[in-house]
Amino acid sequence: MTVDGQLPLILTIRTAKTGWFCRWWNRQTNLQVLAWELQAEQNGPIVAVKVNNKIENLQYLPQQDCTVEMVDMTSETGIRVYARSLAFVLMRTAHELFPNDTFEIQFSLNKGFYGERLSGEPITAEMVDRMRERMWDIVRACEPIECQVLPLEEAKLRLEEHQREDQVAILRYRQREPVYLYRCGDYVEFSDEVLVPHTGLITTYQLEHHDAGFLLRFPDQHDPYRVPKNLEQKKLGYIFRESDRWTKIVGVSNVLELNSHVEAGKTGELIRLAEALHEKRIAQIADIIAEEPERSRVILIAGPSSSGKTSFAQRLKIQLRVNGFKPVTISMDDYFHPRRLSPKDEAGNYDFESLYAVDLALFNEQLSQLIEGQEVEVPHYNFHSGEREYVGRKLRIGLEQPIIVEGIHGLNEELTSHIDRNCKFKIYVSALVELNLDLMNYIKTTDVRLLRRMIRDQQYRSRRAEETLAMWPSVRRGEERWIFPYQEEADVMFNSALLYEPAVLGAYATPLLEEIDSSNEVYGDAQRLLTLLDYFRPMDDWEVPPTSILREFIGGSAFYRS
Repeated sequence: MTVDGQLPLILTIRTAKTGWFCRWWNRQTNLQVLAWELQAEQNGPIVAVKVNNKIENLQYLPQQDCTVEMVDMTSETGIRVYARSLAFVLMRTAHELFPNDTFEIQFSLNKGFYGERLSGEPITAEMVDRMRERMWDIVRACEPIECQVLPLEEAKLRLEEHQREDQVAILRYRQREPVYLYRCGDYVEFSDEVLVPHTGLITTYQLEHHDAGFLLRFPDQHDPYRVPKNLEQKKLGYIFRESDRWTKIVGVSNVLELNSHVEAGKTGELIRLAEALHEKRIAQIADIIAEEPERSRVILIAGPSSSGKTSFAQRLKIQLRVNGFKPVTISMDDYFHPRRLSPKDEAGNYDFESLYAVDLALFNEQLSQLIEGQEVEVPHYNFHSGEREYVGRKLRIGLEQPIIVEGIHGLNEELTSHIDRNCKFKIYVSALVELNLDLMNYIKTTDVRLLRRMIRDQQYRSRRAEETLAMWPSVRRGEERWIFPYQEEADVMFNSALLYEPAVLGAYATPLLEEIDSSNEVYGDAQRLLTLLDYFRPMDDWEVPPTSILREFIGGSAFYRS
């Protein structure tokens, strides 16, 4: 059997509902046709395909037998594709309506993107209204988003023709090929994230006027057909804007400026400035606690995976000692239920990230007794046996001894429901990245945390990069359920990201990622992270101090040991 003189291909296909099956495929037909046919077999809108474990645009034309998986919006990858496509259409709209202005997507906020004008002039509500109306016209018209796969030098020439100097500049640092160039109307840009093939696939979103800019919100993977309820994130937004102001003061607000510092041999100064900012902020938090010690009998430190909670807690203890306090630390892990009583997830595995893996009754009872001045014997959890043990560690504290509790549930009031809120001081720690590649491509905070964890897992837990990547979606689901809904409950937030860290992490992460070949299911994620790291000029880590939060992950920490 031939089609136009060519033998058809054999596609080995996986869908969410049917699983794996094989079928013949015409070489001249792109995979968007397959997506239309199989949409009913998925749990959400299909936005991309995974071909031989690499994410590809729906316009992809297979030329040899391959495996094909549908990527829909119930996956983190699918949401990334959708969000990036939506941002692309927004920027095309802004470029069309306001050709003399330059807009910039700055950071992620409230299940969306926050952006402003590069000039610093506020974006008005009227401007956002015009953008919303025109953007909806573009979406309803199902305008094509054409994808071209080009060699690096040719991509730079095309971008120069369209006066995309910001993108040409960052591509000068890139080595990896090819480059994916996208065009919609007269608007052109490159994207390392796959985009959808036409605007009609991005109908679910909200565009709002927010502060001095705009907020573009989109669905999450739990409900891909609806934009989630707008939960105001004033504290988180403030931290992002504070970080943005500081990066401008230092003169490193994007990867280009960081690379310039590296090339000019100014890395030592940059490291010292970034670390000094951390130390100053931690000292300020300790001062706030010292002003009202009765409000800080229990200090709860929470944050997502690899946010640097351990090092932060140790550095906070030092600053509290400077203020005359003698803090004690209690591990939430020691209050786990015996393993046989632990809750299980939907797959039947023990769910140690669940709040209910903690013996809440015992935890609250002992905290209350300590606050009242009683002596308690705190338990120790034996992870080998899965049992709670008592090994003679007895505690009694005074007024000058705040209890520091570090763990992912610290902001959830249910964790310490028996303790008066006026006795608790809650701190949220996360690595909120402060750098963008260009006006359009911002660096995801989750990617930096993933790199941190991958390096730490390999160094301290003998876990390969592919294992960390494979378990990351489960970690993210736990964060979405148990951490992020409670962010705004924090009394203060601490941004543990360091301006220079991607340039240091690259030397550790790149060889780990390069070991993952195309036969592995996480190959696409590995390639995406390798492309991200390719933009950074490498920075030597010898000037990173042993007290740095970064040392918790790359090794050499004064606090963190295997």
